[in-house]
Order: sequence, then C-alpha cells, then structure tokens
Amino acid sequence: MSQFIENQNWRYATKKFDPSKKVSTADLNTLKEAIRLSTSSYGLQPYTVFIIENAEIKEKLKPLAYGQSQITDASHVIVFANKLNVGVTEIDAYLKNIGETRGIPAEGLAGFGDYMKGNITSLPEEVRNIWTSKQTYLALGNLLNAAAELKIDVTPMEGFNPKGFNEVLGLNEKGLNASVVATIGYRHEADDTQHYKKVRKSNEELFITL
Repeated sequence: MSQFIENQNWRYATKKFDPSKKVSTADLNTLKEAIRLSTSSYGLQPYTVFIIENAEIKEKLKPLAYGQSQITDASHVIVFANKLNVGVTEIDAYLKNIGETRGIPAEGLAGFGDYMKGNITSLPEEVRNIWTSKQTYLALGNLLNAAAELKIDVTPMEGFNPKGFNEVLGLNEKGLNASVVATIGYRHEADDTQHYKKVRKSNEELFITL
C-alpha cells in the first residue's frame, strides 16, 4: 500500500507530454486490462473505449479540445464513450456473457435479468444517459491508478466538445457519446507542473467520521 500512495503522489495531470516517447504495446495492453476489469454498476460496463494513436485523428480532435497540446503530443488519446438509451438489448447481451462465462443456464439468470431491466428501463432516457456516463469515470479511475504504477502519465480531460468528438469518431451512429477523455504518455522535461507540490485538503477538512 505504501507503493500505491507513492504512486499517487508521483502522478499529476500532465500539462506537456514528450511527443517522442510512446507507450509500449505491452504497457498499453496492461492499461486496457485495467480498464476492462474496472467495476461498474451491475457489472454492465455500458460504454466503449476508443484508443486513438492516429496522428490525423488527433489533429482533428485538438481544436475540439480547445487546442490543448496534450491531444496531439501524448502517445495515445483514450475516449470513454457511454452508451445512450441503454436497455433490454444490452442487458440481454450481458446476461448471455454471464451464462457463457460461468456456465449458468439462461433460466438461472432470469430473476437477475428481470431485476436489472426493471430498474434500468424504468428510468427516463436522460437519467439513464447520465448514469452510463458516470460509469465511465469508474473505468477512468482504474486507468489512472494502473498508469501511475507503470509510471505512465495521464491527463484526464473534461474540457472538450462532446458533439464534435462524437462527429469525428462516428459515435452518433453507434449510439455512443464521448463522456470523458484521457491522454497518456510521458511528461516532458519542460513541464514545470511536475515540480509543483500537490495541493489537497487536509484529513481534518476532508473526512468526517460518524
């Protein structure tokens, strides 16, 4: 656990990446697995994750992220896209996956499936979309922690135009929406931010024990 805390003190939202340094395939696969294993409500994982390394696509996305250099200088841009209007189709696919993975017949999952469908499909579409967007942040958290362990820098980004990202990446046709973005790579030696002391609330201010 001491190493985990050290990693959290090491990481920061990188402001300037070194474009000459790329995340290796092996490390990228580790980060992908960390994202894949992330917790989510019901285990449904109502999102798709886009990993962008193509320079032309990154250039198209940069002005849609207010010109932030991380988009083009980072090794990869990761876009977490939440599923819109999630419902019976996605739940049935998940139940099928559970059955095949755990060797459970469909009838053995019927009760769980009905419970999920009742809770999720009864929500207004707008509420469901907010809910699926929140799930992407759980996956982002796993990415941040895994990357810190590998000493890979990550900048989580909400400063972007979702509609523009959706258009460039063809998300509208897939029933998806760009929820949150993370750029990954390696900090540039000229990024002075890496030397700043981390500023956080004190334990006394942050925590209340009842």
